[in-house]
Amino acid sequence: MSSGTYPLRAWWAQRPPAAGAAVMATGIVSVGLHLTGHEFLSRVALVLACAAWLGLAVNFVSLLLLHRATWITQAGTPGALTAVAATTVLGTRFSLLGRQPLAEALLALAAVLWPALLLLVVRHWERRMPGAVFLGCVATEGLAVLGATLAAATSTAWLAHAALVPFWLGLALYLIALFRFDPRQVAHGAGDHWVAGGALAISALAGSKLLAAETGMYLWNADDHDVLRDVTVTLLVLDLVWYAVLLVAEFGWPRTRYDVRRWSTVFPLGMTAAATLSVAAAVDVPWLDGPGQVLLWVAVAAWLAVAAGAVVSARAALRSTGADASKVRSTAPR
Repeated sequence: MSSGTYPLRAWWAQRPPAAGAAVMATGIVSVGLHLTGHEFLSRVALVLACAAWLGLAVNFVSLLLLHRATWITQAGTPGALTAVAATTVLGTRFSLLGRQPLAEALLALAAVLWPALLLLVVRHWERRMPGAVFLGCVATEGLAVLGATLAAATSTAWLAHAALVPFWLGLALYLIALFRFDPRQVAHGAGDHWVAGGALAISALAGSKLLAAETGMYLWNADDHDVLRDVTVTLLVLDLVWYAVLLVAEFGWPRTRYDVRRWSTVFPLGMTAAATLSVAAAVDVPWLDGPGQVLLWVAVAAWLAVAAGAVVSARAALRSTGADASKVRSTAPR
């Protein structure tokens, strides 16, 4: 192993489970750019998201095989559910790209990971938790989004009906998480407090995808359709309220230092944009397109800012790791 490779591998191995939010954030920005017709930028973001997902997947598997105790410890933290959410976001983007077999494989993988990780995480839920507690809802609604997207793309009615299960279950998990969320995080959270709104955004996106899946298929009767439509619109409104509250809090209590949990801020920003654009199409409210596009560019700006912070932080960490490795080599017996 070369001296230049060791610090990089050591640094990457130390990435916390919450780092999966970077894949979620990049993936949903890619979806939003696709929805607004910026296909080149969307595919660039998709490539970056895939590269990060593959790196984190290798780390996930290596820990499982070689360091089981560490894997179990990390799997019990809320951030572990980003593995499921990130996989569903990538699957959704690949489905929109027309790569249905790959999207189906990612849905299967997420569905296998979801129950085990959710059970481990829920067992460690406590009172007054940070915003990561809402990742149970996010991961569950991710399954609904991908399932409904694939149902529409492949005209598979049973898949749309199956996607209703995680949709409603995700909303139940949101309510449970809401009572365990520490509201002080709005003022003092390190970035993942934004998931309180992002979970509603992905729920609204799931509802819009379930409504869109009706095209060409008979899925819901009139009453069911109206309930789904009303719930979806309500979720989007509640998400936008959270967005406004959290944005005001950012100005009231500025948090300018980089933290890996800031990716969990970018994800809700991008998800709110994607949900607004998708709900606009699903319920035929075209005037929402304008706000949705504005929200998308806010998310892109936030992605660039957090990515810059991540690069600076990584360079500093790599220098530190490299310096430590040099000290070890210099003091080793020859």
